[in-house]
Amino acid sequence: MTHPLESRYSRQSRFAPLGPDGQKRIRAASVAVIGCGALGTVEAEILVRAGVGKLRIIDRDFVEWSNLQRQFLFEESDASEGLPKAVAAARRLARVNSEVALEPFVADLTPANIEELFEGVGLILDGTDNFEARFLVNDYAISSGTPWIYAAAVGSYGLKLAIVPGRTACLRCVYPDPPAGSQPTCETEGVLGPITAAIAALATGDALKLLALGPESVAARLTTIDIWSGEIRQTSPPAHDSECPCCAHREFVHLTGQRRAPISLCGRNAVQIHERFRPVDLTELARRLAPLATIRANDFAVRASIDPYELTVFPDGRAIIKGTTDPAVARSLYARYVGM
Repeated sequence: MTHPLESRYSRQSRFAPLGPDGQKRIRAASVAVIGCGALGTVEAEILVRAGVGKLRIIDRDFVEWSNLQRQFLFEESDASEGLPKAVAAARRLARVNSEVALEPFVADLTPANIEELFEGVGLILDGTDNFEARFLVNDYAISSGTPWIYAAAVGSYGLKLAIVPGRTACLRCVYPDPPAGSQPTCETEGVLGPITAAIAALATGDALKLLALGPESVAARLTTIDIWSGEIRQTSPPAHDSECPCCAHREFVHLTGQRRAPISLCGRNAVQIHERFRPVDLTELARRLAPLATIRANDFAVRASIDPYELTVFPDGRAIIKGTTDPAVARSLYARYVGM
């Protein structure tokens, strides 16, 4: 049974600051969530339930059992099948709201594909887990004039910041360089589901304001929360750093770089390899590896368990090698079992 829009979204549009006109703008919007983990799953579900017109879900990874504690869209069957997170999320969200156009992309965000992945998008929400990806998104957002919302969480602590090009500080105004030294990760420090949900909810609150009321509606404040201590803080970063290499001097070094080097995945005891420029025949790869490894395969990836490592290979040639954080070891395994 199809319900009229005014009924489905009535409680939202009755909220006076948003109103029916704001709801119409939300329905006409196209939004991307980059990273569909603990933050991204909550962001995506709130946006879909709010009735955003089009949602693009971009994630390079697959569902694992350890995700289920805090990544709200996923089920045990998704982990058992090793489904890509973007695909599993889109399947679930299609059952939540069939009126939203969902576009899942199983992809690693790079300078080479960022224009394609964000084409036609008017707002970007951050669900990533590393500053390399965030600086790349920031470069794209400033260069294209696209608002985006930075968000992060680990342990019981999280933060978010709405970034509106030309109006607020950009990420490199706040962090000129990636934080130095070893940083806490979900693997080393753990993470509580309530903090990821809280930060994602605040980030999506900013998103709804931006979509419904425009860029002037969002306060340029960095919000931090610790749900264990109960501490909540808001600080106002400088509106604009006149010496910022990104938004002041428009030097988009992350956007113009051609990163293809192996990278260690945050808190995963894993390395991502993305050095091929041709597609992989997954059926043929599974056949070749079957005598050498325990294989699980579907339309989206081949997973080969070769003790003590696990290789997950995607159709674009990208692979995640679990069981090492050494790029040299990961590259050697990739060359041995997949080929260069």
